[in-house]
Amino acid sequence: MSAVSPPSPVTPKPSARDRLLAAADELFYAQGVHTVGIDRVIEHAGVAKATLYSAFGSKDGLIRAYLEGRHRRRRERILTALERFDTPRHRLLGVFDVLAELAAAPSFRGCAFYNASAESPPDGVVQQVCDENRAWTRGLFTDLAREAGARDPEALAAQLVVLYDGTSVGARMDRSAAAATTARAVAAALLDAATA
Repeated sequence: MSAVSPPSPVTPKPSARDRLLAAADELFYAQGVHTVGIDRVIEHAGVAKATLYSAFGSKDGLIRAYLEGRHRRRRERILTALERFDTPRHRLLGVFDVLAELAAAPSFRGCAFYNASAESPPDGVVQQVCDENRAWTRGLFTDLAREAGARDPEALAAQLVVLYDGTSVGARMDRSAAAATTARAVAAALLDAATA
């Protein structure tokens, strides 16, 4: 008598909405939010055109959802990674360590928000989500600077945001995470000056 193996668990197929978001995430990040047409996204996701409109209303709705998903994952990635650092100073500098890890990935194409913003009108859906992401980044640096004892946390945060922006662009242009290592050293010097 042979033993009967239990049935293997069935992994549910992603919903059409999830497949559209995954396709948009891949294509928009690699090629641009305006370069990629909805027909390519629909084909890549394997769904009907009506599904895109019922799930997102329009291409702008899909772009918003793509950028909101990017923002959510970025926020979770950074906050989770910062838990491994044990002092306020290390947490603040750790933001650049997280960026170095991201920039080292072969698929790194820079900041999804900068990329989308560069090819979009200044008053559209893209700018709204990019502004929210940027405000979060500034708020994160302000909170970390305050916790690290900076005399003027807002001023230090403004410097660190500019440094972070340049690091992301440099890492993309040089195809190297070295910019993040350099930026971490500059951030340490700025922090030392702000807390001396």
